[in-house]
Amino acid sequence: MNKIKRSVFLRQLALVSGGIIITAKTSLAATRNNSQTIHGTVSAKGKSLAGVVVSDGYSVVQTDKKGNYEFTVHNNARSVFVSVPAGYAFLHDNHVAGCFKVLGSSRKNQYDFELEPLTKDDTRHKFIIWADPQVKNEQDVEKMMQQSVPDVQQLVQSLEPGTLIHGITVGDIVWDNHDLFTAYNKAVSLMGIPFFQALGNHDMDYKQGGDETSDVTFKKHYGPTYYSFNRGRVHYVVLDNVRYLGNEREYDGFVSQEQLDWLKKDLELMPKDNLVILNLHIPVHNSVKNNADLYAILQPYKVHIMSGHTHYHRNVITNDIFEHNHGTVCGAWWTGPICGDGTPRGYGVYDVDGTDLKWYYKSCEHDKDFQMSVYVDELTNQKRVIANVWNWDPAWKVEWWADDQYKGELPSTKGFDPIAVALYKGDELPKGRKFVEPSKTEHLFMAHFEPTVKKVKVISTDRFGNKYEEVI
Repeated sequence: MNKIKRSVFLRQLALVSGGIIITAKTSLAATRNNSQTIHGTVSAKGKSLAGVVVSDGYSVVQTDKKGNYEFTVHNNARSVFVSVPAGYAFLHDNHVAGCFKVLGSSRKNQYDFELEPLTKDDTRHKFIIWADPQVKNEQDVEKMMQQSVPDVQQLVQSLEPGTLIHGITVGDIVWDNHDLFTAYNKAVSLMGIPFFQALGNHDMDYKQGGDETSDVTFKKHYGPTYYSFNRGRVHYVVLDNVRYLGNEREYDGFVSQEQLDWLKKDLELMPKDNLVILNLHIPVHNSVKNNADLYAILQPYKVHIMSGHTHYHRNVITNDIFEHNHGTVCGAWWTGPICGDGTPRGYGVYDVDGTDLKWYYKSCEHDKDFQMSVYVDELTNQKRVIANVWNWDPAWKVEWWADDQYKGELPSTKGFDPIAVALYKGDELPKGRKFVEPSKTEHLFMAHFEPTVKKVKVISTDRFGNKYEEVI
């Protein structure tokens, strides 16, 4: 594809996905003097934009009626970014999204941002969540390109023309091999929608100091590790909740005080009745040491948290906050078609209508209606049915029938997915990465029945009334 045609092609993709193209990146290695006062203008089509939020990750200000801003940057700040307002396209470079400028890249300390108005109302839009692509070598990259990328392409192509859709990867973009950030970036460009990135523990720099230097390479590729943006009546926030402890591979789940302070200021400037989508790597409900401090800041708002890291799928509601801990793009580290809990390799798909949110889990290389696996085991004097409903939450209902006779709700149980056991259990399995083991899950449902039964049917109904049926 020649240069002119490629430019036209990328702009056509941008119009569909709700982003505009930026053609160059500036290295975050730029230097500056401490405690500088910076200023600039935010505009669109030559018109100044008032009330746009601008931040260095410490100060949070809004542009005045002439679209101007000015503040003294923090000593530790390395970039200035705009929280793209509703109604405007996301800036991106080949669909890798980011609306920031590196401090020190302007001799006059002036950082202007030019935005592009969307051509349609963004109150309704979609987004997808990728958790843990986690590619370590070229073989992993090949699987990502052959399995995951085409699945997203097909999803996007299936949508009504002009649908606004973007993606967010919630960490572990790569598996310690930072040279493969470029391969991930290529995957993003092929999917053709703006993608935002969160930092994962495998995206960090080791042996270069403490937590404050562990994100240097990530920032060179993707900019600040915490920021916000808007679409419609949704305020999206990305945080870095992986704290590097100074020794290789030692980290914990923790949200720094600088981020908590910034988040409080950031949320105070958004409409109070907006929906907040918080994106980060390590699950908050059980693995972030200071999660109470984070919950306290989020308490006044309607919030959904998007996380990854665990390589299983789980929905948890804490303090009225719904956390979606996603199954992974790589499944069980690219060793098989499912995660350790039996959740298929895949990603979350979310539909926004105002502040209403609906969702489903999209298994790669499966139809969107594939929402559970059903197995029948033969025991000594009886049989049992096991249903794995990976996107289950307490609002779901799972029912079963034996030879067309209704048996009621299928009792829940905690245990191991049978296929995960067959694929991953034992010191010699799976081949290539033998550390992978099946993981216990709470989204299993099981009942025993007589061996004379010829047919078993399971119907699961999600919180939105969608029904999914399997017959054995």
